[in-house]
Amino acid sequence: MKFLHNPPRFLFFTGKGGVGKTSVACASALSLARAGRKVLLVSTDPASNIGQVFGLAVGNTVTAIPDVPGLSALEIDPEQAAEAYRERILAPVRGVLPESELAGVAESLSGSCTTEVSSFDEFTSLLGDDAAYPEYGHIIFDTAPTGHTIRLLQLPGSWTDFLATGAGEPSCLGPLSGLDKHKEVYARAVRALADPLRTRLVLVTRAQPSSLKEVERTYLELNQIGIRGGYLVVNGVLPDAAGDEELAKALRAREAAAMAAIPGVVAELPRDVLELKPGNMVGIPALESLVDPASGADDGEGPSSAIDIEDAPLAALVDGIESDRHGLVMCMGKGGVGKTTVAAAIAVALAKRGHAVHLTTTDPAAHLAETLHGSVAGLTVSRIDPAAAIQEYRAHVMDTKGRSLDDEGRAALAEDLMSPCTDEVAVFRQFSRVVQESRRHFVVMDTAPTGHTLLLLDATGSYHREISRQVGNSLGFVTPLMRLQDPVGTKVILVTLAETTPVLEAKELKADLERAGIHPWAWVINNSIAAAHPRSPFLRARAAHEADQITKVRAIADRVALIPLLPEEPIGEAKLTALTAFTSERV
Repeated sequence: MKFLHNPPRFLFFTGKGGVGKTSVACASALSLARAGRKVLLVSTDPASNIGQVFGLAVGNTVTAIPDVPGLSALEIDPEQAAEAYRERILAPVRGVLPESELAGVAESLSGSCTTEVSSFDEFTSLLGDDAAYPEYGHIIFDTAPTGHTIRLLQLPGSWTDFLATGAGEPSCLGPLSGLDKHKEVYARAVRALADPLRTRLVLVTRAQPSSLKEVERTYLELNQIGIRGGYLVVNGVLPDAAGDEELAKALRAREAAAMAAIPGVVAELPRDVLELKPGNMVGIPALESLVDPASGADDGEGPSSAIDIEDAPLAALVDGIESDRHGLVMCMGKGGVGKTTVAAAIAVALAKRGHAVHLTTTDPAAHLAETLHGSVAGLTVSRIDPAAAIQEYRAHVMDTKGRSLDDEGRAALAEDLMSPCTDEVAVFRQFSRVVQESRRHFVVMDTAPTGHTLLLLDATGSYHREISRQVGNSLGFVTPLMRLQDPVGTKVILVTLAETTPVLEAKELKADLERAGIHPWAWVINNSIAAAHPRSPFLRARAAHEADQITKVRAIADRVALIPLLPEEPIGEAKLTALTAFTSERV
């Protein structure tokens, strides 16, 4: 593998959600450890599943991987990191500050801004502190889906710039109060990220147009913050063993066309191609087979007995949604499972039935325009654009809260609004507006990947308090949490794949949502090979591995829809309409 040849100390695996970053990162860490290296595998993904891959609990402490000498793992868990960060700031002032002031500081540390800052604080300690984990020759980062990764990698520069200005009273003063002493650590982290002798970027993708476009965008954005060079890994390419049936031939044609059109900016990078395996990438033998086919791991076709998949059309879900005549539909789940496709198909179906529909996204890596491939009568499409939201929010605060301030006060307020935490506040305001629209017509929301979504839902309470403190009641701001908890007004659809890790993560998301009083209305299992009824032994082996996951979903879901893996990508009005017009066997 080119990307593992003579690696530097730090390796970053990034790319569009669902392309297999975790599998490739875990397999790479395993390969280096087998070669006698001392390796620390770190996840910065709020929905990390390193532990699931290796079959053990990892969490926010360094954990040795059994049976792999030299390999340890660490998951930067947002909640654990935030709690440790809060305690680090609050402990020195307990017994010093009055309880009322202590409660105020604690409240300022309760929002999702603190969660992001605390995760970032741990992340940069690995890059910017030479004394951190000196026993490891390599530190491998399994990063979050692209939007989160870009945000995380931009933070070192953002915080370094923000702290250098000596900002007075930032809106996130609580979260920032413990950062100033670490300025030099952050500066070193920025230098480490930009140094190819210390950091290697590995762009993981699939042989799909959307994934390759995302790789190009990621690469260009990383270039802008000083990270250049890198390697390209095309994962999950259909092997010859998949046979010559029509589905396999169509999938190979799709992959070949995508590979022939790799964007020029990444086409010149050193490239590795990893084949799709018949089983799931869980356990050490499976991981070894991914980057080292000669490892001796069992790469057989596995079970291929008859698979009985009950018909479960997406059209049935659309019927249930339509019966309420308006409302919010939120498609949620792990990045890369097809939320954009499912959201677009539902929105198009409702619009074609004569309803006014607003299709929007909170996903920074979304591809709604490419999926729709044109306009649809009755359908309005939008994207919650962070840049536009931030600009609007800053202008609003300056026009309201800043109106009565003198020049010095306005300058201080403007400086306050340059805080990176302002970005999340601004995006949340637009999210809230969209939620309110669903009282009048249908709003279908393609949400960000799981970690982002949970932070956004957590913000429904904490950011309302923050915005109220900043601008008073002038916004007429209404917290949408109760709206999200209303099973009539809001229908949450969990989108997943019939694979072990996506189903486990969707189950974890379901539990998190229910703790917030939000019960998922339905599940959609997307790109199911089993629902496509394949004939070749290889594809039937893949389908057989899916059957158990489909059964697990049906056991916990109120409603389930199955979307088969299709010979052609469902792009454009006609193909999206077909997803909700037929049963799974006729698509």
